[in-house]
Amino acid sequence: MPITLPAHSPRTRSLTEVVPEMFRSLQGEGTWLRPARSVVLVMLDGVGAAQVRARSGHARFLASLAGARDIARTTFPSTTASALTSLLTATDPGEHGMLGYRIRVPDTGRVANLLHGWEDGELPEDWQRSSPLTRAQSQRAPVFVLSKPDFATTGFTRATTDGAEFIGVSDLDERIARAGAVAAQHPGSFTYLYVPELDGIGHRSGWESGAWTDQLERVDAALRDLARAAPQAGVVITADHGMIDVPAGRHVLLDDGDPRLEGVADIAGEPRMLHLYTQPQAADAVAGVWRAADADRAWVMTRDEAVTAGVFGSVSPAVAARIGDVLVAARARVAYYDNRVDDRSPQRMVGQHGSLTLEESVVPLLRAGAYAD
Repeated sequence: MPITLPAHSPRTRSLTEVVPEMFRSLQGEGTWLRPARSVVLVMLDGVGAAQVRARSGHARFLASLAGARDIARTTFPSTTASALTSLLTATDPGEHGMLGYRIRVPDTGRVANLLHGWEDGELPEDWQRSSPLTRAQSQRAPVFVLSKPDFATTGFTRATTDGAEFIGVSDLDERIARAGAVAAQHPGSFTYLYVPELDGIGHRSGWESGAWTDQLERVDAALRDLARAAPQAGVVITADHGMIDVPAGRHVLLDDGDPRLEGVADIAGEPRMLHLYTQPQAADAVAGVWRAADADRAWVMTRDEAVTAGVFGSVSPAVAARIGDVLVAARARVAYYDNRVDDRSPQRMVGQHGSLTLEESVVPLLRAGAYAD
């Protein structure tokens, strides 16, 4: 039976389209971005289009840029490792292989964190299979990454922004201002500005919290100043995913004896999008149990069903084995946790993402500076 999944408008752009179009605009050859002297791509980690609309009174600059069509669809899973890689390589997760937060490595059987696994020795250097666009662009023009200093030498940074000059700035306002200065000083340049602060607060306190709203106001003011300071620079503001607040009372805890764990060897992914790796020949049975128990609050797919549905884009044979035998993507406001593990600190997270809901998968795609209408 075909799986019914949320549908995006055919006019909604994909994150994979953004960076190539910005590069074309530097040559005066853009199809939906006008020519610009230099360009800045602002990545607001964890800020979905629905959140911008809901807090428009606290984000007046961002709201002023947001028309009904100023949105994009992110990847599946709607999570940072997958989405940022797709953004910066212009390829889908089924090609680059960054399929979630935690994934089982077929060659070793270890479950690896795709943001930190290089440092832990869990991931080979060539795990990310697509060439970063920054690598080729840096041979033609200056390319910069503005981010927190902690990210300067990580494996994930290498895998997604190779070839760029990294500039580490801890303070949020200073980082955003520096991006404008770099764009003004380097004609023809591409600057990638990473803003993870809202995502961090959202995970800790929820995006509906006062702390998140306060930080949004700060980001909004700094981005307004960025657009004013570098009027000849084309500025695109987008995000990797949205977020849903899930209170502890909506956690689904998986304990010993739960029939949904029968035949499951490893659980990976994230709380709103599980990769279940099953015992041999057990995938169909595991999927059946999960559908009987959770069809009203999750989309349940076998690997083959997910590939056929195209949720990962076109899937390379080299990537297929990384996908869970069964996928469980939350559709209700719930989060799934393996309650058998010793470290239960992730259960303290409030803001969650990873699934297919429009709140998680639709992000802003806003134009400012030389790109503004």
